[in-house]
Amino acid sequence: MRVHPALAWPARACALLAGLLLTALAALTCVSVVGRATGLWVLVGDFELTALAAGASIALFMPWCQLQRGHLFVDFFTARAGSRLRHRLDQAGTLVLAAVLGLLAWRSGLGAWAAWQSRTGTMILDFPEWIAHAAIAPPLGLAAVIAGVQGLQREARG
Repeated sequence: MRVHPALAWPARACALLAGLLLTALAALTCVSVVGRATGLWVLVGDFELTALAAGASIALFMPWCQLQRGHLFVDFFTARAGSRLRHRLDQAGTLVLAAVLGLLAWRSGLGAWAAWQSRTGTMILDFPEWIAHAAIAPPLGLAAVIAGVQGLQREARG
């Protein structure tokens, strides 16, 4: 079962961006730990940046994970069911996931708008919170679209 390339390349780009973000996060953590351990420097607000980057990277990995059908499947109750029933249940579960991801994208977008209007920022760095919310809404929306397309496809997974 294939998803249209118009959905595949943005999913891949999101995953690459997430990988770069996590690499930068690892470097930031190393610099922070070395600085604190040696007493030479302290990176103020590093934990805020870590939290923001980790959340964004999780959201950025979601479209690729959905494209690859990499989410956890619990088939304990359906292991002995026929392939047709399992496929229908997988379709239903994928459509429910699409709805949940769409809801998360929508609420993240609204959260970004509310944070932008109130001009809220993180406690130490005063980093604008709307940026974090706005960063996770598009990849969650893309993951929702991919899941919706996959859930509506008729052929069985192979």
